[in-house]
Amino acid sequence: MQKLAKYLIGAVFSAALGLAGFGDGASAADKGYVGVSMPTKSPARWIDDGNNMVKYLEAKGYKADLQYADDDIPNQLAQIENMVTKGVKVLVIAAIDGTTLTDVLSKAHEKGVKIFAYDRLIRNSPDVDYYSTFDNFQVGVLQAGSIEAKLGLKDGKGPFNIELFGGSPDDNNAYFFYNGAMSVLKPYIDSKKLVVQSGQMGMDKVSTLRWDGAVAQARMDNLLSAFYSGKGKRVDAVLSPYDGLSIGILSSLKGVGYGSKDLAMPMVSGQDAEVPSIKSILAGEQGSTVFKDTRELAKVTVAMIDALLSGGKVEVNDTKTYENGKKVVPSYLLKPVSVDASNWKAVLIDSGYYKESQFK
Repeated sequence: MQKLAKYLIGAVFSAALGLAGFGDGASAADKGYVGVSMPTKSPARWIDDGNNMVKYLEAKGYKADLQYADDDIPNQLAQIENMVTKGVKVLVIAAIDGTTLTDVLSKAHEKGVKIFAYDRLIRNSPDVDYYSTFDNFQVGVLQAGSIEAKLGLKDGKGPFNIELFGGSPDDNNAYFFYNGAMSVLKPYIDSKKLVVQSGQMGMDKVSTLRWDGAVAQARMDNLLSAFYSGKGKRVDAVLSPYDGLSIGILSSLKGVGYGSKDLAMPMVSGQDAEVPSIKSILAGEQGSTVFKDTRELAKVTVAMIDALLSGGKVEVNDTKTYENGKKVVPSYLLKPVSVDASNWKAVLIDSGYYKESQFK
């Protein structure tokens, strides 16, 4: 019996040592699930967002349930409901339509699930706990600033013809992009240094549902046909809020001869620094884009989640801007960067975001 008792005590002691050795793994397993709901895999940036979220969550000891909704609202709702049923502690949601999630988020909150809006504000819900994004108003300022600089508007040059494009009307960010851009462009429009020949201004007239490049291309076709077919009429600039729209707009412009020796390409802005648009910039077509480092956005979001679930202080840097119709959502805003042919390599390659071989 004595020998058996010694053996049992030794076994318990050894097991305790073993558990101590796996302390990090045990606590990691206890941290539970985080649901990550992304809208689509197109554009490719959302794939990077999803992968980065999973990477940083797992590094902190969480398990991630990553789902893509293929830009289908009922699909996203079903995926979120399924995540809640599985018992996630946190939902990170980049909404397809930020106005459609009120009921599902209410049910999630009743079960104690914390809600993080990721890059796109979720509207009309009191249950959004935090929001992580970039300074979206500043994105628009940078886009318009690149047009301002290219045309020499600060030096009094003009008048120039410009057409305006907005993002998807169901994406809250689209309004910030547009309003940021107009804070720069509107004074020049008022002074007639910039002329919108179509007269189409305001998000109710210039928005592009689902950020669809084909829709932007078709609208640009119509604008060129209706307002720029006369002799001597040319487009000098196009405000585009996203690279996928810019590519469609450029296709339309090239289709009627822009980019040739006789007809210079207008200054076309963009956003997201997608590979096709960087190649277009290097080819002298698209003028600029705005880079948002999604690695940093994912990193910041996971740090906020970890602080919340660990009982720490969640870091935010904006508590005034993002009113969602029910509350002002505490937010963390990252800084966007304007990119053109002069700085693309330093910003995108030297930072490790892309490899230079992707542009050869």
